[in-house]
Amino acid sequence: MKVFHSPARVFAAFDEPNLIAHAGLVPAVRLAERCGLPALVAEKVKLVGAKNGAGTAANAKVMSVVGGMAAGADSIDDLDVLRRGGLPKLFSGVRAPSTLGTFLRAFTWGHVRQLQSATRAFTCNLAAHTGLVPKGDEVVFVDIDSKVKQVYGPAKQGASFGYTKVRGLHFQIVTVKTTTCAPVIVATRLRKGSVNRPGFGRDLSLGL
Repeated sequence: MKVFHSPARVFAAFDEPNLIAHAGLVPAVRLAERCGLPALVAEKVKLVGAKNGAGTAANAKVMSVVGGMAAGADSIDDLDVLRRGGLPKLFSGVRAPSTLGTFLRAFTWGHVRQLQSATRAFTCNLAAHTGLVPKGDEVVFVDIDSKVKQVYGPAKQGASFGYTKVRGLHFQIVTVKTTTCAPVIVATRLRKGSVNRPGFGRDLSLGL
């Protein structure tokens, strides 16, 4: 006797134009606008000479990426989450994943540094606007951590073999904490992949 079973094919889609899946993005994006993130990106990120129009409207593209990540996207294709259901009625200037992929692939090491400059200024604005980091006279604990993100392919700018013996992008995260606030990431810095771990603290003077 042979058991024959064909599992049902189920396809789920969020395509109702009147439903909002991520309404919490509205205050988050509005806060980013109040603290000047789009303006800072437009001022500092210049992809001059990028092909296929990748360098145009960098501020709208960065906001699309940030909004998608806040909604749970963890890949370029997932950034399409901002165009599902009724979200297009809440936000303007959202770019398609293919456009955002072209934009991100056009980044060089220098463009990453430009974006870091914008995010540093934005973090200062955010802290002043929200009280993210207390201004009072209290002890501040600072944690400087070095991380490595493994990458594949020798063409990736800024990647190299470091102390982990794998090809990767080496970056730093600076977190602060006080007795009255939760840990907050206040700075990040991408550095050359071949930098040795014992000297990673010296890079901070160049980027923070």
